[in-house]
Amino acid sequence: MYMGGKKRADKAKVRVAHELPKRRRIAIKEALEAHQTEDRPEWDRGAEWGNIRLYRKIIKPGTIRTISVPLLEVDLGDPWPIPVTVIHGERPGPTITILGGIHGDELTGPSACTHLLSNAFTDIGNPLDPKQMAGTVRIVPVVNLPGYRAKSRYFPDGRDLNRNFPGNFKTTTTRRVAAQVWKYLLKDSDAIIDLHSAAKGRSNMPQLRADLAHAGSNILAKAFGIEIILDSKPPSGSLRKTAVENDIPSITYEGGGANLLDNESVKVAIHGVTNILRSLRMIPGKPNRPRFRMLASGSRWLRASEGGLLDMFVTSGSVMREGEVIATISDPATPGLTVDIVAPEDGLLVGAATNPFTASGMPVGHFLPVSKHISLLEEQIDDNGKFIVCGSEEDAIWREEQDIDEVNVDGEWSGGGVDDEWMTGKSNQQKPNSFSDYEEADA
Repeated sequence: MYMGGKKRADKAKVRVAHELPKRRRIAIKEALEAHQTEDRPEWDRGAEWGNIRLYRKIIKPGTIRTISVPLLEVDLGDPWPIPVTVIHGERPGPTITILGGIHGDELTGPSACTHLLSNAFTDIGNPLDPKQMAGTVRIVPVVNLPGYRAKSRYFPDGRDLNRNFPGNFKTTTTRRVAAQVWKYLLKDSDAIIDLHSAAKGRSNMPQLRADLAHAGSNILAKAFGIEIILDSKPPSGSLRKTAVENDIPSITYEGGGANLLDNESVKVAIHGVTNILRSLRMIPGKPNRPRFRMLASGSRWLRASEGGLLDMFVTSGSVMREGEVIATISDPATPGLTVDIVAPEDGLLVGAATNPFTASGMPVGHFLPVSKHISLLEEQIDDNGKFIVCGSEEDAIWREEQDIDEVNVDGEWSGGGVDDEWMTGKSNQQKPNSFSDYEEADA
């Protein structure tokens, strides 16, 4: 994923904290050693660069265009058109596709994509100004539009889009949509960034999921610029699995929860996207680097042993020591009786339940055991023991107030107040204790 030209020397290496099995570390090392950095002449600054097409629409270099792409090719009924914004840079470079809302109730992606398309990013001189950008960025804030409207994870036929790739134009509704998305938005991408949140009833700390034995995805994940990278073979039917099978670098970002808008997770998502674009030299500026990267696998779900009301002592992102209480379960039918859920070993709570109703066997937390580098995590926590993710403390630039000119006008209000001249009716001048002809005073 190198864009050609001279390589820049890194000033300092990022420490890598491996929490991976030896066999997996060897597989990842072999994949990276076998990977040859491509010198892509079509990305060189002097290469020919012209118009591109998306769904039969033309986008000129140095411009931004939003195109409506239908999720279904139909003559009758709703085709579910979704807006796809293409930022086509002035100079040659890769094509990066950024997706949000594959699950309709996950709002981190839609929010991050929306902010990336705001004036704070796309105006002249700002990071995504097409006049100073190289390559092409395609941003899709909401892929699952009907699910988004219904506040549902799934498509109307009850299926999960992210388990139906690469799709099929002749089978179920969701598979047809997957085939359409793959055809027009994914298969010609040089890299894919898929932004997600946790499923209903829980919340995730900002983290990345990537198959680190796929060299391109490994490089892309590290370029995102955050600490926690979970080495995860993609599930069957997922976008990430289909992309890797077609040798397209792909990562999944997780942050926040369903039907929730977590400002911290949105900031980290934007931080990561801009880091990748800077690493690929598509936009100006140097990418931010974390103090370390923790490459990890082998997480486990902590489940309730009893049913009742769940009282969480900590939130997602908490660094835990073995034996520390994560939550207690109580039951209104048996007051005074509680059950503790404790950390089984040292580790990081990468996901936590947000629904206080629980039953025996339901997940309470998604726990990442950390055997060798727990002290490294503890060096970067807040007063509540929560891990501080790189990018989470950055300013939300889409919230920055613009300086405006203030004009002072001297004068006096006619009648003594701003609306006094309008209050001319006798009814407004009635004494507080007066009575109408039809009322009698109390004796």
